[in-house]
Amino acid sequence: MLARLQVLTPAPIGMGAGALIDYRLGLHGIPLRWRTEIVLWDPPRRFVDVQLWGPYRLWHHTHNFEPAEGGGTVMRDVVRYALPLGALGALADRAFVRRDLARIFAFRQREVARLLGRPS
Repeated sequence: MLARLQVLTPAPIGMGAGALIDYRLGLHGIPLRWRTEIVLWDPPRRFVDVQLWGPYRLWHHTHNFEPAEGGGTVMRDVVRYALPLGALGALADRAFVRRDLARIFAFRQREVARLLGRPS
């Protein structure tokens, strides 16, 4: 079961450096809260969010936007993360976290393509 993510911060969110975004998520049946901060805002090239508190020991997520050949934009994500709990966290990472993150980003890719009316 993938994480169910709900944005708690009221819309519209004023995106920019210093923006705080609160989430509620259910991760394999465990309810969690998560807060991220936009620490770098460099449109149209990139932005970076980091976890202030939540399920990870470290979460650093860079969203890169690059011109695509023939027009359009390529979105690339670079995620650095670490789990708490030492060896138990490493086991959880191998057992399901990596797989869950891959599925979450694949879902986002499909949704962005769908919203833009493009094949994924």
